[in-house]
Order: sequence, then structure tokens, then C-alpha cells
Amino acid sequence: MPMPNKKPTPQPVAGLDELQRQLEVFARANYGDGAHVQNLRGMEAGHAGLSFGFTIAAPNGGGEDLVMRLAPKGIRLRGNTDVYRQAPLLRALHKAGLPVPAVRYAGRGAESTDPNWFETPFIMVEKRPGGIYFPWQPEADMTNAGQDPQAYWHQAMETLIEIHSYDWRSDLNDWQPPEGLEAEITRWDRIIAQSPEPAWIDQAHITRELLLKTLPVDQKIGLFHGDYQPGNILYHNGQLEAVLDWEISGIGSPLLDVGWFLMIGDRESWSDSWKPASSPVVADMVAMYEDGMGFSCPEVPWYRALAGYRLGAIGCLNVKLHRRGQREDIIWEHFATAIPRLFGRAAELLHDYETS
Repeated sequence: MPMPNKKPTPQPVAGLDELQRQLEVFARANYGDGAHVQNLRGMEAGHAGLSFGFTIAAPNGGGEDLVMRLAPKGIRLRGNTDVYRQAPLLRALHKAGLPVPAVRYAGRGAESTDPNWFETPFIMVEKRPGGIYFPWQPEADMTNAGQDPQAYWHQAMETLIEIHSYDWRSDLNDWQPPEGLEAEITRWDRIIAQSPEPAWIDQAHITRELLLKTLPVDQKIGLFHGDYQPGNILYHNGQLEAVLDWEISGIGSPLLDVGWFLMIGDRESWSDSWKPASSPVVADMVAMYEDGMGFSCPEVPWYRALAGYRLGAIGCLNVKLHRRGQREDIIWEHFATAIPRLFGRAAELLHDYETS
């Protein structure tokens, strides 16, 4: 499940000592006797997967910095919780020359005959340099003099065109079946019903019906990232280094990414107290995408509305979990101020789209 997150601060992680022990065994088996693990730390909080960074030091100098994502134990491994499914995707994209971290190791845990290193599926990738541009609270080093925030948005769109131009049938034909837009709308029904604010449910219902009523007929099929925005992209020395966090990627309409990208940067989709520090020019981004892909996209406003609906639904769930103490993350109180606006802005876009 996508969750825009501030550039993470390392957090104390329950079970870190046990993970250290498991990693030491893994390091010796894969890097030789004398290899050991240094600087193990939690990389981010609040995602369905658990992410950790560490350094493997080897006596022959063959160690490296890695980032590992583990599947949560004891829950159904499906979609964003099935971290192993990212391995074939990232390998295919890296092979095609797209800017993603290289997969160093991956395993299905107890579900396969591979060594069960961590008692759950995992994926390890190389640690790439750089930092993210978190749109709502960008770090100072991402907005220093000479760093034009618009460059982050433009580079991201250029790379999105490359991703959407990738022929997913070449290496990912059997990776995941395509999913239609109606399923992408209705999948949020159960989650929205759990909203801690009844008014949010009413707003979501209005937007849901408008989305279904105006469903685009021409649904292109391709690879989508699912949470494509500068907060999930590494920039190094002002240049795009790698696209991260492919946990909710899939095969479906690539315009899901375009709508999400533009929704994240749309200040009218956010509250006065919680809005992006910089915004891309929508017309410029759409023109760039259409020119790069070679076809027109009159449905973009609909996808922008769907994106607002999706994030509003995600906010309903995460605000509930935060307030109940089940997954505490104060950042969701900031997003809570924007949930009514996300649904409201989506409805506005759909009314305009329907009458255009």
C-alpha cells in the first residue's frame, strides 16, 4: 500500500538483535568466513514491508552496502506484503537499463527450498547514493541554492516515460495478470468503511460513484509503479539516481502513475497546512508525457481524480491505525487535514471531465 513518507529517520526496530544474528550467518555463507555485518538500522517506518540498511564487511574487501526489505511475519503475502515479487521486476528493469537498484539477493523464505535465512521472504538491493525530494517537507539539502525543485519533477517525468515505454511482455509476461480500473476503484470500499471520520466516508462515496460513472473506455495496458512521485526517487548531485519502492507496482493502466504524480504536486488537492512545497505545471507535464509516449491522453484528469480517491482511502486507513496506536506515525495527522480536500478535489476534476 503506498504511503508517502518523509525522508526516514532510523528507528529502533523490535527484533534487531535477532536480525543481526541472522544476517551474520547470511554474510558468512555468501561472503566467506570472517564477513560480518555493520551499522544495521531500520530505514523507514509505516510500510507493509520492513526495511533495513546495513554494511557487509568482508576480509577480502568484497563487502557492500545493502538495503533489505522483509515481508511481515504471520500475514498473508499478497500485493505490497509479498516483497519477493519485486525481485523479478527489478531484475528485468535493471537488465533493460532503467534506473532501479540492482537486486543482490532474494528469497521466498519457508515457501521454497532456498535457505530460510530470515523466516520470511526478503529482497536485498544495492544501496544507491542520494536523497529523496519529499514534496511536503523537503530536506534542506534538496532545496539548497542552485537546486531547482522543478528539475526534480521534470527528471521524474522523463524517467516515467522510459518506464512506461518498457516492453513488459519481454520479461514480465507471466509476472502478474493485468487488472482493470473498476477493480482499482472498488478495492478501497472495505478500507474506506473503516474511516475514523464519518464525513470522509460520505465524501468518498460521492467520488467513487463519479469515478465509476465516467470510467474511461480506452484503457491502455502496461507496467505501473503505483506510488510514483519524487518522494520515492533518489537524486544524487541534482540528478535522478534511482526509482525506489516498487511494492505496489503492477500491470494495468500506466496512466495511474501520471495521475498520481500530478495529484501529489497539485496544491489544490491539499490543505493549507499540508501541501507540496513545489508543484509541476500540469500542462507541461502532460505535453511532455504525450510527446514521449506518442499518443494523446485526454483521460489524465480522470486519473488525477482516481489518484486523489486512492490516497484519500489510504489516509482513512492509516489515520485510523495511527489514532488507535496500531501503527503510530504522526505524519498521518498532517495528511488527515488533507483527506477532505483529496476527495473534494477529485470530485471537482470528475465534474469538469464529465462535461468537457
